[in-house]
Amino acid sequence: MKSPLQVDDAPKAIGPYTQAQVVRLHGGQKLLYSAGQVGLDPKTNDLVPGGIQAETRRAIQNLANVLRGANLSLADVVKTTVFLADMADYPAMNEVYAQAFGASPPARTTVAAAGLPRNARVEIELVAVGRDL
Repeated sequence: MKSPLQVDDAPKAIGPYTQAQVVRLHGGQKLLYSAGQVGLDPKTNDLVPGGIQAETRRAIQNLANVLRGANLSLADVVKTTVFLADMADYPAMNEVYAQAFGASPPARTTVAAAGLPRNARVEIELVAVGRDL
């Protein structure tokens, strides 16, 4: 059984999709599949200034806000996919990413993308698992 999730403190979807889908499993467990988040400020819907590190920080904060809407956190993330407009940005993105996920980071795939929404430098999507309270 799935249910869409939309929170106010992350950017609204800029297409026909939801910020996330929550799938409830037997035994009280749930999976959250997020849409990709770029470094948009949810108040202005503009990319944050400051380049790849600022965009990565904002994208991760947006994802954390979506997770919170399902009573989950970054600690519940099991898989991410990072899309970069330029692989030369990998070290700078990776520095911010490592700070956000700490000593037990999720599995991750990072790929170069020909173009990202709003000319963003980075987009991140994730899968998280947790329990219903």
